[in-house]
This record gives sequence, C-alpha cells and structure tokens, in this order.
Amino acid sequence: MKLVRYGKAGKEQPGVLDGKGRIRDCSEYVDDIAGDDLSPKHLKKIARALKRDELPVVRGQPRIGACVGRPTNFIAVGLNYADHAAESNMPIPGEPILFNKAPNCIVGPNDDIVQPKSSTRLDWEVELGVVIGKRASYVDEDAAMEHVAGYCLANDVSEREFQLERGGNWMKGKSAPTFGPLGPWLVTADEIADPQAIDLWLDVNGERMQSGSTNTMIFPVRKLVSYISHFLTLEAGDVIVTGTPPGVGSGKKPPVYLKPGDTIRLGGAGLGEHAARVVAWDARD
Repeated sequence: MKLVRYGKAGKEQPGVLDGKGRIRDCSEYVDDIAGDDLSPKHLKKIARALKRDELPVVRGQPRIGACVGRPTNFIAVGLNYADHAAESNMPIPGEPILFNKAPNCIVGPNDDIVQPKSSTRLDWEVELGVVIGKRASYVDEDAAMEHVAGYCLANDVSEREFQLERGGNWMKGKSAPTFGPLGPWLVTADEIADPQAIDLWLDVNGERMQSGSTNTMIFPVRKLVSYISHFLTLEAGDVIVTGTPPGVGSGKKPPVYLKPGDTIRLGGAGLGEHAARVVAWDARD
C-alpha cells in the first residue's frame, strides 16, 4: 500500500492510494499514519478495507503532508555511501555514523524549504527513509526487517556551515524548520522487494545533481535498524534516513548551494517524487 497524510499542515488526515492513484480516506480504521497505527494489525485492516472498496474517495487535490506523523525519533545516518564520503573528504566509517534531526523539522514533500537566518551553505541530500512499525530494542539483524512498516523518500536538507564549522554535533546543521521533507507516500514493506535496489535522483533548477542506488550503501537497512536498536529503543512511527549518494552541493567543484527561488525535485523508484522551492526566512508563509 501507499499510505498518505493529506490536508492543511498540522491537521492532516490519514489516507491510502487506490489502484487509480486516488486518495481514499482511511480515518475509520486509523487515527493517523503514525505510532501504533503503523502496526501490522492496523495496516492489515486498511488493506482489507481498500480491497473491499469500502474507503471513500477524497475529492479535489489536497496538500500532501509528511507521510508519517509525530515520530518520537528522527535519526539520520551519515556517510553511508563510500563515494559520498569521498566527495566530503571524510574516511569511510567502520560503524554507522548516527545523528539526530529534530522531529519538528519534518514537513510535506512539496512544502517550501526555508533558508535559516544567516545561512549561506544550504544543501540537499536525497535519501531512503525507513519507518518503524513496531518497537525495536536489541534486535538481531536477521529479525530487523520485521520491525519495518515501510519506506519513503526523504530530503536531508543541511546547512553545511552550521553542521561542520559551529562545533559539536551535526544536528545543528540538520534540524532547522523544514529540513525534513518526507513523502509523498509511506510505501509498505511488502511492496518493496529489496530496499537495497532503489534508484534515487535529485535535480536543482532542472539540472541533475544526484543519481545513485541504495545498493551502494555501506550499511544496509537491516544492519542500520539492528545497530540503532542497540543504542536506543525505536518506537512505531520513528523515522531513519539512511544516507545519501554522491552529488551534494558541498561536494561540487566549486561548491554549489541553494538560494531562495531555487526549485528542487527528487525521486526514488517506487517512492514517488518531491517538488519544492527554497524561500528566505523572511518570506516564509
């Protein structure tokens, strides 16, 4: 299934796409695409109702919100592609590099990306997002995928000066408002035969900047879910963004950074697309 959240920001409703690409309202079966509503039990209820054609069609073209609501943890993995590590002039990690993104930076896939005050090095990162479906604590790799509800497309928006030159954790450059676009859909795990075989791409102002595949990840999804669960408890609805292939702005020669007025499109095989514009802090809605 392709699960969606639609409606005004902060008031999104749960939905699911039917075979014709229409949004069907599934609020009778779940309160939100979030938390325990992502458990296997609830997902089966939605699937049965969709199959029986019991869900009402949503009319019009509502805004698409982030495909998962209110995650407890929003965790990112750094330098998870060897060629991206090389363009960043950093060594290939021996263990996954983890950092937090603030959960309240999550926005819809087509919402504006707001450049923070004093930002001069705003950058992009197309990534595969993993959404947890049930609690994971000290999970072995061979059981890790049982805890995955599904996958989504993500843009790990980054401010490189804040991230790399202001001291401390990378979180400083990763958590500003709008730095976590997710969606348009949460694709349930049964529809993704192999999360390590997804092509990813990103364009800025119509120019291809990133093109890669999850098959070149250093640490695959099952490793990441297991590894992270040994340091903290992953809850249903939590999001892991799994690293980016090469082609980020800071790796260009000379570097290329986003500015207000730029447009970003990104996509992943089976995961849909984002289409967003960059706006200045003072011009935000």
